[in-house]
Amino acid sequence: MPAGRKIKVLVVDDSALIRKVLTEILEADPELEVVGAAPDPYAARDAIKRLNPDVLTLDVEMPKMDGITFLGNLMRLRPMPVVMVSSLTEQGAAVTLAALELGAFDFVTKPKLDVAQGLQDYAREITAKVKAAARARVRARVPGDRPPPAVKPTVQQYRTTERLIAIGASTGGTEALREVLEVMPPDAPAIVITQHIPEAFSGPFARRLDGLCAIRVLHAEHGQPILQGHAYVAPGNQHLSVVRNGARFQCQLDATDPVNRHRPSVDVLFNSVARCVGFNAVGVILTGMGGDGARGLLAMREAGAATIAQDEKSSVVWGMPGEAVKLGAAEHVLPLERIAAQSLALARR
Repeated sequence: MPAGRKIKVLVVDDSALIRKVLTEILEADPELEVVGAAPDPYAARDAIKRLNPDVLTLDVEMPKMDGITFLGNLMRLRPMPVVMVSSLTEQGAAVTLAALELGAFDFVTKPKLDVAQGLQDYAREITAKVKAAARARVRARVPGDRPPPAVKPTVQQYRTTERLIAIGASTGGTEALREVLEVMPPDAPAIVITQHIPEAFSGPFARRLDGLCAIRVLHAEHGQPILQGHAYVAPGNQHLSVVRNGARFQCQLDATDPVNRHRPSVDVLFNSVARCVGFNAVGVILTGMGGDGARGLLAMREAGAATIAQDEKSSVVWGMPGEAVKLGAAEHVLPLERIAAQSLALARR
């Protein structure tokens, strides 16, 4: 993006009111210019050819052609940064996760038009994501273009865990986590995960991962024992911490204040692992906007844990891992495809 040039945005939504609201929000930022708005994918296709936008905001549910079909065609023929606009429903979650798999940069939820303060927060979120999308590395993906998941054993004696892998992620993290977890063997050390994700999406996200992976992937519950061969995803709108109960670790959930503007927060998870697990842990920070998790990863390293940050080239956004590297929190800086194997090696050393 040339310095000084505004980021050109095309808004695609079937609702005239939502198109108007999004246009006003984005135009209020001096770095953004809404070059057009389209009510359906066919109009959007023509507008893309005519206006050559840098970023697209795309409604998930539209007439004539749904957003996923349009996104799949777009990423195959003209890959570009796309921010999905999704409803906070189970159906909206499933479709949005499919969009991220196809290569969408990130998503925002539909704006709540009747809450003034909520709209201010929403404006900050969508403008930040559109700007980050303009700088991101776009990777078109083909659904199903991956090895079949290893079959979960029908009988497995799951043990309490001594070793533990803690992973934090944000923008781009849903697919990065999938790539890491898919190759974990059924007897992998226990894994605890904080991904910045809305409350309505975290359950479907955990279930989606469970269907793809040889390990068990669960939506974390308060007081749940942390077992080998299992991964635990923090619920949206709740912090996940690791606590010790006698000889075993457990999940602790709470709805205390956001940390770094996030709940769940990666720093909350990593700091708890530093306190309770210490040198028996491995900390991993993946792609994401902002700096959440960087100081927590440093606390883990200072407690004797091995630590890994995703490298800049393989990150959708090198915000969180970049901040961790700047702080000296990352013992290893690795491309995404090497992180699972290195995490296992470090956990077993």
